[in-house]
Amino acid sequence: MRLKTSLLKEPKHKELVSCVGWTTADELYSCGDDHQILKWNLLTSETTQVMKLPDDAYPIDLHWLPRSVGGKKQHQTESFVLTSSDGKFHFISKVGRVEKSVEAHSGAVLAGRWNSEGTALATVGEDGQVKIWSKSGMLRSTLAQQGAPVYSVAWGPDSEKVLYTSGKQLIIKALQPNVKVLQWKAHDGLVLKTDWNSVNELILSAGEDCKYKVWDSYGHLLYSSQPHEYPITSVAWSGDGELFAVGSFHTLRLCDKTGWSYALEKPNTGSIFNIAWSVDGTQLAGACGNGHVIFAHVVEQRWEWKNFEITLIKRRTMQVHNVINDAVDLLEFRDRVIKASLNYGHLVVSTSLQCYVFSTNNWNTPLIFDLKEGTVTLILQAERHFLLVDGGGLYLYSYEGRLISSPKFPGMRTDILNAQTVSLSNDTLAVKDKADEKVIYIFDAISGKPLGDGKSLTHKTEIVEIALDQKGLTNERKIAFIDKNRDLYITSVKRFGKEQKIVKIGTMVQTLAWNDTSNLLCGIQDTRFTVWYYPNTVYVDKDLLAKTLYEKDASDFSKNPQIVHFVGNQITIRRADGSLIHINISPYPVILHEYVSSSKWEDAVRLCRFVKDQTMWACLAAMAVANKDMATAEIAYASIGEIDKVQYINSIKDLPSKESRMAHMLLFSGNAQEAETLLLQTGLIYQAIQVNINLYNWDRALELAVKHKTHVDTVLAYRQKFLEDFGKKETNKRFLQYAEGLEVDWNKIKAKIEMEIAKERERAAASATVRASVTVQQ
Repeated sequence: MRLKTSLLKEPKHKELVSCVGWTTADELYSCGDDHQILKWNLLTSETTQVMKLPDDAYPIDLHWLPRSVGGKKQHQTESFVLTSSDGKFHFISKVGRVEKSVEAHSGAVLAGRWNSEGTALATVGEDGQVKIWSKSGMLRSTLAQQGAPVYSVAWGPDSEKVLYTSGKQLIIKALQPNVKVLQWKAHDGLVLKTDWNSVNELILSAGEDCKYKVWDSYGHLLYSSQPHEYPITSVAWSGDGELFAVGSFHTLRLCDKTGWSYALEKPNTGSIFNIAWSVDGTQLAGACGNGHVIFAHVVEQRWEWKNFEITLIKRRTMQVHNVINDAVDLLEFRDRVIKASLNYGHLVVSTSLQCYVFSTNNWNTPLIFDLKEGTVTLILQAERHFLLVDGGGLYLYSYEGRLISSPKFPGMRTDILNAQTVSLSNDTLAVKDKADEKVIYIFDAISGKPLGDGKSLTHKTEIVEIALDQKGLTNERKIAFIDKNRDLYITSVKRFGKEQKIVKIGTMVQTLAWNDTSNLLCGIQDTRFTVWYYPNTVYVDKDLLAKTLYEKDASDFSKNPQIVHFVGNQITIRRADGSLIHINISPYPVILHEYVSSSKWEDAVRLCRFVKDQTMWACLAAMAVANKDMATAEIAYASIGEIDKVQYINSIKDLPSKESRMAHMLLFSGNAQEAETLLLQTGLIYQAIQVNINLYNWDRALELAVKHKTHVDTVLAYRQKFLEDFGKKETNKRFLQYAEGLEVDWNKIKAKIEMEIAKERERAAASATVRASVTVQQ
């Protein structure tokens, strides 16, 4: 990726340009010390003067009112705030009419910023004050009073906090009183500029110490650049939070959100005092010290999938390279490319007006449909469909271009969604709530309605990243998520009434990804790279989970690596310096998943015997138990030396009825409640009581016996024997009450038990006969 810059031969401003701001993706306003406000039209390459400011007012900062005001979308913004050296800020309309001027600070107003809704304005000045104003220019509060000039201000993602500079410090202060102020030393020189992104919630700072830095919203340093030759005079995030730009003397740099640099340009600009990104994030403009306005387009973005490599070589042209046969195709578009995604055999490209869907088998005839709103901020793909996110909502389309659904949820803000907070699979869409970060909304992809009983998934702490698995049945769909403590959890997305277990499967996890063709999960855990070959093991046999992992030392990945793809058996990881590392894992787990999904158990056993790997046998054991295939489970458990479990499986196979076998399989997986419910529903009361006796769940066993008026003496006999074995006396009042005057006769009890087993055998034989006759009739 790099920047393609353009500068006019002669500057349009006679003196330095102090600030710039975009109205649409093709129209820019600039202000300079020559008191002019100019409008730049990029389509016609025309520059016109909008107005001239009074000679005593030097413009310092400009910010357009956001495009969504009061929840209503505007196609273009109609007015901007301009701060100036005379202590005032001015509301100026698009045509150059001053709507209002407000005396704001003593000394220059150094910065002014609207919040994301356009309902409040923050200004800072040479007098060290930070003030909050209403949309109409009424003073709401003086948030802070510093002893030195405040050079820059930015709103927090939720518009509830304000970030501002104070000397070498950065300070975050909430609008509500009595909330602790967060303050830290950010640079060794004055902090000149700062920006806070609402999508990734990261903070940028630029200082006179010639460095730019990236921080999280708690003030932890994530990246610090090497010192430049000159002070960094401007920094700005792109709207989607994936990129940021850095400006200095004769320097313009394009960086990834983690801090490393994609491109460095050395244009003849003087110092770049202000940088603004266009609405669609494809280009930026810089206010230059020599009177120029520099324009830069982001080109040479790259997408990879299997044997295809696609590069955006011009604003409207993509090059497709098939590395197998070295074939090259050029894709031309009518408008400039804004977003693209390549996965599952399809390339989805959104331009400012249309969406193009290409198949990797045919690059010549794309499917094209018009977009409701031009600025697509996110594209997510699944095997059967893809998701477009823009300012208006979430839209799920089939690869034939048909709109499938448009899910909605309370307080939906689509402008702050990214690939970490939205996940898509063939039948499910999951979205992390921004208002309450402990909540994940889960939708049926086809209908767009909430899944299950409509309840959202709620965790005990804030969630950072979510990911849905891609394969298998809807009933078995799993979601993995990392919370604020960097713990990795997994749970089922189908939620009816009872709370589904949310199980922790990893700690200190920084990044995660599901495989695209089978349900393998990989993540980077502290200093280890881990692949969970069968994460569902936690619901089947938790003891086996550690045996189904592949682990590798990850210390050479450096700090904060990110998993980019997990395709087939290859994982792509981006290190903190931007370099890509490719890791290949064994192809056998993927093959094993394929065999099991098509119930080829003999092939699965044969594969494990061929590979001779304990991890594979452990995966097969868990898969067999999950699919109730006891013969395969017995072989797999024997191969990993779990003799006690082999014996238990053998005992299950000897049970007379199918219901009993199912119940004991549930018990094997630790689902005692479900096992008991199944036995009670099928009328096997004694077996349900015996299950609780075997688990030493005495109170429940007695409760069932009393309720169904059967086998009370059996429960009391087993309880008595249990206490005698441990040399204890009965203290439980309920047991004492029922044992009063009762003599335990083991012969009678054994006879009753044998009768129950005989009855169960008869029932099993009768149901088998019925099934056989139905089959014959068919």
